Amino acid sequence: MPMDKNVLMREVEERIAKCKACPLHTGRTNVVPGEGSLDSPIIFVGEGPGEEEDLTGRPFVGKAGRLLDKILESAGFKREDVYIANVVKCRPPGNRAPKPEEQRACSHFLLAQVAIIDPKVIVCLGGTAFSFFNGGNISMKEARGKFFDWKAGIKLFAMYHPSYLLRVPSKAPGSPKYQTWEDIRKLRKVYDALKNGKNIEEAIEESEI
Repeated sequence: MPMDKNVLMREVEERIAKCKACPLHTGRTNVVPGEGSLDSPIIFVGEGPGEEEDLTGRPFVGKAGRLLDKILESAGFKREDVYIANVVKCRPPGNRAPKPEEQRACSHFLLAQVAIIDPKVIVCLGGTAFSFFNGGNISMKEARGKFFDWKAGIKLFAMYHPSYLLRVPSKAPGSPKYQTWEDIRKLRKVYDALKNGKNIEEAIEESEI
């Protein structure tokens, strides 16, 4: 009989809490494993925890997180509908991007979370997350709003990180924020199609209509 997803995720979270595999553990207040639905066909992955995330142990609860909530709500999502995590589980100093060696040290945790949830789509919020999964040299400007093959039938979907959108607040047509609202509506169509029993290719095709 397959093990319960909640049991498996708690085991991963317990291991994250004890991890000292890279120097980031020395500055943390709390680890930030992730949260949300373990049955969601879509998971969102950002870069790493910031100050408020480090203090609370929850992902995306600072300014960028509040913007992510608004983005989700604009398409009828609640946070609990999806799973939200980061590439690294401890806050990098000064909220800098996690170094490649820090990402490697932490990668098995995120990959274990993906394996447990078994989503159809991994939404990569920003270039760090996209590069972690895709390993390519495609810019976010080129990648955003598009689906990419990953493995095990899972697709990657690139979106701008909310912290980037805070720095470029324009909502004019063609702006990053405008494009993000288009992207989340596309994701909503994919989510609904998957929930209605369509496979991922069918769901993506429906989202283009």
